[in-house]
Amino acid sequence: MSDVSNSPGAAGDPGADPAADIRTGMSAACLRQAIEDHLRYTLGRPFQLLQPQHYYHALALAVRDRMQKRWTDTTQTYLDLSRKVAVYLSAEFLLGPHLGNNLLNLHLEEEAREALAALGQDYDEVLACEEEPGLGNGGLGRLAACYLDSLATLERPAIGYGIRYEFGIFDQEIRNGVQVERTDNWLASGNPWEIAKPELNYEVGWGGRTEHDADPDGQPRVRWIPERVVKGVYYGTPIQGYGVNTCNTLTLWSANAVNALALEAFNAGDYYRAVEDQVVSENVTKVLYPNDEPEVGKQLRLLQQYFFVSCSLQDILHLLEDFAGLTAHQLPDRVAVQLNDTHPSIAVAELMRLLIDERGFGWDEAWAITVATFAYTNHTLLPEALETWPLK
Repeated sequence: MSDVSNSPGAAGDPGADPAADIRTGMSAACLRQAIEDHLRYTLGRPFQLLQPQHYYHALALAVRDRMQKRWTDTTQTYLDLSRKVAVYLSAEFLLGPHLGNNLLNLHLEEEAREALAALGQDYDEVLACEEEPGLGNGGLGRLAACYLDSLATLERPAIGYGIRYEFGIFDQEIRNGVQVERTDNWLASGNPWEIAKPELNYEVGWGGRTEHDADPDGQPRVRWIPERVVKGVYYGTPIQGYGVNTCNTLTLWSANAVNALALEAFNAGDYYRAVEDQVVSENVTKVLYPNDEPEVGKQLRLLQQYFFVSCSLQDILHLLEDFAGLTAHQLPDRVAVQLNDTHPSIAVAELMRLLIDERGFGWDEAWAITVATFAYTNHTLLPEALETWPLK
């Protein structure tokens, strides 16, 4: 346990090297200063109460700081050079522990070991504090994570899109010789690797009805009036390539209510109805692979898949139109979208809707853009994996 406030070389210490950059310096001394800085100012922990998990969070934030400029520079470079971007839509991303992988990719393992030793901490014990994000359950999710890692290392522009499950793949333990499943509360202590952008969100509807009317030119059109609308909030995670400056992005979507509290119901004492919309909305990204035996489970899985592809496609079009200054006509020239198995396949229908209903494209033109934009990876033909459910 280290006394941060009295440690020599701490951030703000007059004896510290003034030329060292606490945010980007790659030496062990800079890394140590960064850890101490985050312990004091970000985590706000009294030194008497510091545990290895606090050093893990401080080190993770220090490493993320060193990735941050690479991350923003990579995005800006792709925009400036008009590079075509590979987009990977996947319901699973089995990333593994972030800290060890990022230290390896940045060639910072020895510096981190030295910095922690100077603070009286064991490197392996600190790394073991990471709660691995269980956002997948096998080869599908691991393949997606490996693709992102490899694309960054090869310095290819890429964005991964998926779901920020509140509870990932279940934990298990043996009690009296029987396997017992427990929820994987991987976010219980927070996630130092992600950056939330609440202002970057998209609305996704489901259910409802359609209405027939005419557009401003007098042409007939069909409008969808959703029964319910949920808001998808952006969480970005940097994916650092090995030994390079390229740092790509994994974007995960979390579902929230558009109106989190029905104030009228709350004031009337109906507290359950007051938060009903928030509960229903959050259920969309609550767990990885909800049980699809009951009918409501099938509906929830479909909602999950539609929710994340709609948010992702809206974000892609936002980047294309508002950042690159292009139009949806140029989508296939700048973006290649790979669908990882059956879960995101509803993206084909959603892109058609966004082009026709939201942007006024004709069917044939929208279909040509859609066909030129998507590619598909099939992993298995097992019925349970194809997720084909009877209509009732």
